[in-house]
Amino acid sequence: MAAATRGRRHWGSLLGLLGLVSAAVAAAPWDMTSLRCNFGAFCECDFRPDLQGLECDLAQHLAGQHLARALVVKALKAFVKDPTPSKPLVLSLHGGKGTGKSYLSSLLAHYLFRGGLHSPHVHHFSPGIHFSHPNQMECYKKDLKNWVQGNLTACGRSLFLFDEMDELAPGLMEVLRPFLGSSWVVYGTNYRKAIFIFISNTGSEQINQVAVEAWRSRREREEILPQQLEPLIFQAVLDNPHHGFWNSGIMEEHLLDALVPFLPLQRHHVRHCVFNELAQLGLEPRDEVVQAVLDSTTFFPEEEQLFSSNGCKMVASRIAFYL
Repeated sequence: MAAATRGRRHWGSLLGLLGLVSAAVAAAPWDMTSLRCNFGAFCECDFRPDLQGLECDLAQHLAGQHLARALVVKALKAFVKDPTPSKPLVLSLHGGKGTGKSYLSSLLAHYLFRGGLHSPHVHHFSPGIHFSHPNQMECYKKDLKNWVQGNLTACGRSLFLFDEMDELAPGLMEVLRPFLGSSWVVYGTNYRKAIFIFISNTGSEQINQVAVEAWRSRREREEILPQQLEPLIFQAVLDNPHHGFWNSGIMEEHLLDALVPFLPLQRHHVRHCVFNELAQLGLEPRDEVVQAVLDSTTFFPEEEQLFSSNGCKMVASRIAFYL
């Protein structure tokens, strides 16, 4: 996922990041709008939540994810309706490749902020772009803390997206721990209206196994409950030394509001993704194209061929190939 302009910038170097952090922190004391946003409940910056639109879009386009859809919408409704939340909203999205984690995150930005992914208050972090040198971890930790603090000073209604948590060097996320709890002020910043989203593949094996077992026992996937998956995902994260939460205290202190599972996608879900992609291209569904994409998709387990190994991740490129 590429970082967008302004709030979601490509940082080409550590010096560039330091410059951005300095600018964010330095601007705050002189920007009256920032001060009003920080200390006045009447100012929401460009935070314009459209939860009805979000629900509609998720229902139409997020294939096969009844659990993720229900958990995220419920958490958002409670958070947005509360004028004085007790803590930031912190969600961790878990599941295999191509199951919709990044897509859901982009929809959240689109339906929560007037500028969508281009809003100056939406910040996207990716290990390969922003934290690519493990030997600079101490610098990254300092810069990340200052970046979050500076932007929350500018606007308490900020969204922070952390992608590919499985590839994040351990130790970095511990600097976020003070921002995720219920203290009124951290480093002089009121941060309780912020939203933090973490994305990873950790727990996908456990989620997939539950889905396979449900199918083998002739249970509908809609009968799978979050209570079945949450302890499995929780333990998978704790046991994974390559996950960004490793030894951060975030899991142990239960600072996450929800562990959101994304189920593996079946053949008809992939078909749905093909239809959606063709519609976005302004094309009518063509049976031969749809079938060609499905035939080129790998499914598991080997005997039953139930679930797509890559979800809908390769649909767009395969449509382009078969058109």
